[in-house]
Amino acid sequence: MSQKKVVVAGASGLVGHAAMREYADSGAQVIAISRRAPFKTYGVEHVALDLQDEAACAEYFGQLEGVTHVVYGAVYEKPGLIAGWREAEQIETNGCMLRNLLEPLEKASGKSLQHFSLLQGTKAYGVHVAPIRIPARENRDERHDLDNFYWVQENYLREKQRGKNWYWSIFRPQIIFGLSLGSAMNLIPAIGVYAAILREQGKPLIYPGGHCNLFEAVDADLLARAIVWGGSTAAAQNEIFNVTNGDVFTWKELWPALADMLGMEAGPDEPQSLGKTMPALAGEWDRIRNRHELVAPSLSAFIGESFHMADFCFAHGAEPNTVPPALVSTIKLRQAGFSEVMDTETMFDKWFRVFEAEKLLPRP
Repeated sequence: MSQKKVVVAGASGLVGHAAMREYADSGAQVIAISRRAPFKTYGVEHVALDLQDEAACAEYFGQLEGVTHVVYGAVYEKPGLIAGWREAEQIETNGCMLRNLLEPLEKASGKSLQHFSLLQGTKAYGVHVAPIRIPARENRDERHDLDNFYWVQENYLREKQRGKNWYWSIFRPQIIFGLSLGSAMNLIPAIGVYAAILREQGKPLIYPGGHCNLFEAVDADLLARAIVWGGSTAAAQNEIFNVTNGDVFTWKELWPALADMLGMEAGPDEPQSLGKTMPALAGEWDRIRNRHELVAPSLSAFIGESFHMADFCFAHGAEPNTVPPALVSTIKLRQAGFSEVMDTETMFDKWFRVFEAEKLLPRP
């Protein structure tokens, strides 16, 4: 079998970083695309490219021949994160970014192209605007009547692929946890920095959220293996799959375990918006990273918009019993042949240890 040639778009993000490493470990030739350099490249070629730049994309992808697989993990998010999810400008920008990649790439590599992986999430079910059916399933009739860049991208991909030899798979993970810097939605560094500052202040790990409900997580490495599986499996051709670790959790029940992982005691509930309070503590984070000789960057560069994601996940400001669950069925994925699962508490411990080993977070 000829070697895979894989383009990973959004390689500095959670999904892209994990997929880049997974494909590289499998022996594929990988080209990592992102504006910012990934934390690690694992020996693959990195190309600094802005997918919003149509001319630059046409020039680069238009001459990129022999590509067999594409992993599209790129996303445009607006400052403040949550409000932008329903804005027309954010929807249009994400649609343009996908087109800017695929239009020239298909012309250059159409004969060799085999598979295109597209990332969505539970916003595909409208979880950010209204309660969803539990468990959410991959059927298209579960769409809410709303504007959503996932639908813009999916409709384009379906139309583009019609009658072609290549196929697509769409993956809908729940909350993703993994290794990335400056991502919009990575709670490992967000919680880690919050904990490090409290620990330096001699405080326990205070729970900052509100009323909590059931969640499902997914380990970024597990998701990357699902993507690689989808790229070589007939059962994944032109199919959509929910992806989770396989268990459920609540932040309140998990909080004591997180505190123990971080060498702390679990503290009382003190609701606060991390998106509002943490930026003012950037100087404290600088002192911590200098004292511990960390390689982690400044607070904004390290966390991105993830404190706002934390507020969303922790249900900051929500009244009791007003946060509907957002659970999805992964039966379709299991029946198709991908059956890997992971204990979510083990996943959290894994990533905190990774961030400490990489000198991105201080050791307790």
